[in-house]
Amino acid sequence: MPVDEDHEHDDRSAEWFAWRNHFLALLDRLPVPIAVCRADGEITVANPAMAAEWGTVPGRLRGRNLLDLFVPQDSTQLRRLTEALRLGRRSRYAFEVRWPTGRDGAERAGDLLVDLVGEASPTAYPMLLAVLRVRADVPPPAPEPAACVSEVEGRILALAATGATTAAIGKAVGLTVDGVNYHLSRLTRRWRVPNRTALVAKAYVLGVLAPDRWPPAAQAARGG
Repeated sequence: MPVDEDHEHDDRSAEWFAWRNHFLALLDRLPVPIAVCRADGEITVANPAMAAEWGTVPGRLRGRNLLDLFVPQDSTQLRRLTEALRLGRRSRYAFEVRWPTGRDGAERAGDLLVDLVGEASPTAYPMLLAVLRVRADVPPPAPEPAACVSEVEGRILALAATGATTAAIGKAVGLTVDGVNYHLSRLTRRWRVPNRTALVAKAYVLGVLAPDRWPPAAQAARGG
């Protein structure tokens, strides 16, 4: 008797969607912050508990990157995960992270537990399952010399404050797009902020950018 391949494909598709919906419903009910991400860290699914850490809803975390949200305390942990992805290893990787909450801006700390899930192939990496374990009663970190920036970083921040694109900033300061992103990422990690908008805001708070100048300009060039 011939096999109806279209019917068999429809059955598999229906089974997959039923499993997916069941998984998402279960994820929504779990009180533990959880996100499913692509290999590069882009969030595809986040549950309400994860979104609550940022004072938002799950849909607003979709498309964000874990490295935009959480600041790893040890860069060697990221290298271990990158190597695991390359080799297709299946293991759990723990990252000590900090992040500003969306509720009151206070900084929190915890451990981000990352598991590689799904099947890898020669052309695709597995997905990542990220579970956040929030630590209680963690004292805030000691203040850093956060306002120390180089002349180039000051110019980059000033241009970012005008709303200039990364390409336009690079052209103005004589850097590639990757070079600009390097400086912005470095400052984002040092000042523990989640994105470029918060970075510019903190630059004003720290006195790096002059509050009474337009176009924006750095107060002074400092070593850092």
